Amino acid sequence: MKILVTGADGQLGSSLKKAFSSHPEIEVDYTDADTLDITSREDVAAYLSKKSYDLLINCAAYTAVDKAESDALTATKINTEAVGILAAEAKKRHTRVMHFSTDYVFPGDHTCRPYNEHDEPDPHTIYGRTKLDGEAILKSFCPDAIIIRTAWLYCENGHNFVKTMLEKGRQNVPLRVVCDQIGTPTYAGDLATAVCEIISSGKWCPGIYHFTNEGVASWYDFAKAIFRIAEVPAEVAPCMSHEYASAARRPLYSLLDKTKIKKTYSLKIPYWEDSLQRCIEKIMRTESITAK
Repeated sequence: MKILVTGADGQLGSSLKKAFSSHPEIEVDYTDADTLDITSREDVAAYLSKKSYDLLINCAAYTAVDKAESDALTATKINTEAVGILAAEAKKRHTRVMHFSTDYVFPGDHTCRPYNEHDEPDPHTIYGRTKLDGEAILKSFCPDAIIIRTAWLYCENGHNFVKTMLEKGRQNVPLRVVCDQIGTPTYAGDLATAVCEIISSGKWCPGIYHFTNEGVASWYDFAKAIFRIAEVPAEVAPCMSHEYASAARRPLYSLLDKTKIKKTYSLKIPYWEDSLQRCIEKIMRTESITAK
């Protein structure tokens, strides 16, 4: 099998590199913004013509949620228009597509149960709207695509909540973290493992799926767990969303129902705190090696 991964320098893309390293039977090419401009139809067509790919995994995305509110043009170009370009060129070559979306396609006003794949999306942010439009344009070109929505993604690489909290905590900066936004932290390494399991299963079941780690947390819970596991004596206090000014409205409730993906692909998904511990241990090992 030949696979092309776009957005390979991001959190999920870098995690996929590690996951696919355990699958030598799969040939994978990786691209980032420097090696492939996914907003250029000519560039995408030329790149896909180099090799007959069986699967295109699109990890590229504009994820600056607040910035998107004032830069809708760029967010749309990457999250919607580029997805359409990739989908159209993949369709011409009979290449399957796997794509990733977000909990932000929902309004975040559920309180009774997690969102499932049949719930009606209603994004309240530019970011969420561009991601939902990306889903729609992908399905219009490639109805056999797999779309995986996830939330609160982090890993040992790149910029994310875990690394920011560790940095701030070690600087003894007093922190206030929102406690009324509920979801599930998701380790990109676990999502990458799930992707490999889906591909290795030999079973391609098109549609939308939800994937996060198991369990429930607020951002405040998440922050406290980071400091506890890393043994950082940080000063962190809870606050409400209305006390924290942001350009984009955050979903207050973004739990995703994972029943469909677990049943379809027999996935065993780790609890979020267990995965967080694995991630922090990797970060600290890397820091120890770097310090030497």
